[in-house]
Amino acid sequence: MIENDSPTVTAITARPISRRKLILWAGLAVLILCAAASFPFAWQRWVNWRYADDIYAVEDAPSRRVAIVFGARVYGNGRLSAMLRDRVDTGIDLYRQGKVDKLLFSGDNSVPEYDEPGDMMAYAIAQGVDPAAIQPDYGGRRTYDTCYRAAHIFQVDEAILVTQAFHLPRALLLCSSLGIDVAGVTADRRTYGLRSLAWSESREVPALLVALLDIVRRAPPPILGDPIPLN
Repeated sequence: MIENDSPTVTAITARPISRRKLILWAGLAVLILCAAASFPFAWQRWVNWRYADDIYAVEDAPSRRVAIVFGARVYGNGRLSAMLRDRVDTGIDLYRQGKVDKLLFSGDNSVPEYDEPGDMMAYAIAQGVDPAAIQPDYGGRRTYDTCYRAAHIFQVDEAILVTQAFHLPRALLLCSSLGIDVAGVTADRRTYGLRSLAWSESREVPALLVALLDIVRRAPPPILGDPIPLN
């Protein structure tokens, strides 16, 4: 008789997960998904609350040396869109009332035939603003780029930010995170088209998430250059 000396293999049977544990794990997954889905809106509400007291009308704005006017859509013939015209007009009002000494017009000039800062500057000069009081910033493709360049290229340490109310909290968040002492002035001088306004307001939710990443990364924008101190 031949004896089998090979070791005995014992089958391991996995315990089935109990129904209670399945319910707990499913509930935890639902909570995580709900928290992830609600975070962008909670983040937006916090940013809006945080900077609500830093937003003024023109006549109530504190005095600063520089007003940063953010770019927006320009049409093919150099005509400013309604929102952009309101931003530039608000900057001009700040200048005329002696609230600021310098207007920093920042916008997109990524291709030669599209020049937001140049068209903003031309419009302001046509309204009687001294060209010496205007500094164009041709590298402001995004809000973060404008704030970063204001701090590092133009060496601005305090400023009034000029844009529409839906955009101001994000602009204030980004510029203040980069070390600029800021106040905001709303440029809502008319009733905008519902479609345009709805699109602009809805894009602020994902834009604020990108802004949070920008604050964490603090990466230089694609366009820099030599310093041009305004202060």
